Amino acid sequence: MPVTSVTTDPENLTMTLVADFAAPVERVWSAFSDPRQLERFWGPPGWPATFSAFDHTVGGRARYHMTSPKGESSAGSWEFLAIEEPSRFEVLDSFVGDDGEPLDGFPSMRMSFDFAATADGTRMTNTTYFTSAEALDQVVAMGAVEGSTMAMNQLDRVLEGLRAYAQGKGTQTELLDDTHVRITRLVEGPRELVWRAHHEEELLRQWMLGPDGWAMTVCEPATEVGRAYRYAWEPIGDTEGQGFGFDGEALLIDAPRRAVTTERMTGAGGPSTLNDLNLDEEDGATLITLLIEYPDKETRDMILATGMTDGMEASYARLEAAILTV
Repeated sequence: MPVTSVTTDPENLTMTLVADFAAPVERVWSAFSDPRQLERFWGPPGWPATFSAFDHTVGGRARYHMTSPKGESSAGSWEFLAIEEPSRFEVLDSFVGDDGEPLDGFPSMRMSFDFAATADGTRMTNTTYFTSAEALDQVVAMGAVEGSTMAMNQLDRVLEGLRAYAQGKGTQTELLDDTHVRITRLVEGPRELVWRAHHEEELLRQWMLGPDGWAMTVCEPATEVGRAYRYAWEPIGDTEGQGFGFDGEALLIDAPRRAVTTERMTGAGGPSTLNDLNLDEEDGATLITLLIEYPDKETRDMILATGMTDGMEASYARLEAAILTV
């Protein structure tokens, strides 16, 4: 992971994050100066950022908001205080409301980003300066250390490019913590078609077939927030086993970029999982990223032990074949 340390200094009222990237300074700089690239890593997993304004000049402002899987939003703004391309920039970072004005009760913080060449690429030092110990404690209590670490650890795949990062690697499963798993798979084809393949019955029935020897008997996707979905499978021929299915509700839909749903096994009790689907396109290929939130570590490990990753790889291979024929 790129982040090597995050330290807080109550005496000097700072929080400092250090990360090393296998890319030249100019490439790292470009990721921080382009809002479309920033959107792919600035928010931590589950809270992707959207930049609605980006005036990358001294005195200019950027506005962004991060959206949770349940639709909660946290907005911020940057005022660019200094820009020294490609080695350094400094901003005043503020929590803001819908009107873009700083929120009462939340601190504004000066942040500097310094980029230095190393033998292997670039070292980034991000220092946040607070006006009081209370402001530092407040931001740390809000999860700034964990959130900034997870966010910056996403930058590698932006710098590397989606094809180099994921092509030929199949379905990859990463354990982010005790309850969160991130699954990625690169698919050859545009994002619009990959989105349709997840939300149109005709395309779903071409790839979401379940294990060999099974047939999809129910396919009712949810295409609007608040709508329920249901999928079911039954064994066919000589295949042994009992039919099963999944159902849930659409919590967030931002076509063709993001969809968040709940999921539970039909007829089973207990809490559901939260499935956060994100699609990023680059050079005609789409990276599928599925962030799954489990109710606890035991449930996570039990489901992963079923061979879920292998099953998803078989399905994604069929998805890729299906969209190439559309």
